[in-house]
Amino acid sequence: MPKPPLKSGQKAPVSGQVEIVGPRGGRTGEERTTVRGKPLPPTPKPGQGYVVVDPTKNGAGRK
Repeated sequence: MPKPPLKSGQKAPVSGQVEIVGPRGGRTGEERTTVRGKPLPPTPKPGQGYVVVDPTKNGAGRK
């Protein structure tokens, strides 16, 4: 079972690219860049969330 989407305002678990998904998990194709520990930006429409699609690979922002 896939993880539930992250909500706007929630702290980003990793640095990298996150994609906006609809309330039922449908992909929108829109991505945002996040920094680990910083709050996720607001979504364009209510009920949307984020899923991590491309975590940063250079070691920055990792534990």
